[in-house]
Amino acid sequence: MLYAILCYDREDVVESWTAEQDAAVIAKLDVVTDQLAREGRLGPVARLMPTTTATTLRKGKETIVLDGPFAETKEQLLGFFIVECASLEQAIATAKDLGQANSSNGSYEIRPLRLLRPQAPRP
Repeated sequence: MLYAILCYDREDVVESWTAEQDAAVIAKLDVVTDQLAREGRLGPVARLMPTTTATTLRKGKETIVLDGPFAETKEQLLGFFIVECASLEQAIATAKDLGQANSSNGSYEIRPLRLLRPQAPRP
């Protein structure tokens, strides 16, 4: 089963890191992702730009395009990992490994994927 491990944290904290602090966190995460890659369990990984760069398309009676994220929250989605796991328990263990590598206090949402299309189908 493929799982998305969604990484949430406070952007103001993460964006305040120095280049050295950021590089140190990425180096620790690389240890975990390198192991997942060696095991053939790592799929796409993405680190998102801050929500200040986001644009939201809000559907309703009329479609509205808004600057910024859809909702204000204390934690923002910072990125995600796609991993192959035999069970939810293995996905939880993987998220714990990622969490231990990251020095901030954020959270990780674990969600099974229904569909993953690495490329759009060609006509």
